[in-house]
Amino acid sequence: MASLELLGFGSTGWGALLILATLMTLAVTATALAIGAVLGALVAFAKLSGNPFLATLGNVYTTVFRGVPELLIIYLIYFGGSSAITSIGTAMGYEGFLGLPSFAAGALAVGIISGAYQAEVFRGAFLAISKGELEAASAIGMHRGMRLRRIIMPQVLRFAIPGLGNVWQLSLKDSALISVTGLAELMRTSQVAAGSTRQYFLFFIAGGCLYLILTSLSDRIFNGAERRANRSMPASAMGQA
Repeated sequence: MASLELLGFGSTGWGALLILATLMTLAVTATALAIGAVLGALVAFAKLSGNPFLATLGNVYTTVFRGVPELLIIYLIYFGGSSAITSIGTAMGYEGFLGLPSFAAGALAVGIISGAYQAEVFRGAFLAISKGELEAASAIGMHRGMRLRRIIMPQVLRFAIPGLGNVWQLSLKDSALISVTGLAELMRTSQVAAGSTRQYFLFFIAGGCLYLILTSLSDRIFNGAERRANRSMPASAMGQA
């Protein structure tokens, strides 16, 4: 009964805080995925551009941020960013330490990591588009902007859905590492609750269950989006998939 009271929503319960922390985890992950989508699209374009310099930059980005441990990148962004902001503030006459907000640092760090994986997802999705469709679009006089809007982007998004689902799950789990910055996301709140009550097993199991709920719901959403995209995909494109 005491354990149930600790997980309740009353004055002594941690349930409401765990729910709020779960929403914070979703917010960080969604922001990181959006940042990663922008970076990933730019890097994919660089790698597909045919320009050796841009392709090299894209390869360096994906190699570094897929090869370096995620926790190290979070440390570099959070502590390195705070040091840089403090140095700028000192140069402008401000005295004292200026810390980078935990949410911004965490979302940016996970977004940079996510971008390295999304770049490969988008690149693979573009290469999956039938070359015949692009040639036919050029033959009938479609200009580049129209080809991008009517052919390339819709099909890249369709082909990318499974990969983006995997990247979302990766980012969702990486968000637990942001707890080192002090942000009250799900992992951090579970740690604080466990330490405050000495009920380590209870709160870490509760945190794990909430993560499993998030990943299970995410799977259903992305699987549904993939089925819907495949239903609306032309038969020729289905064959290429």
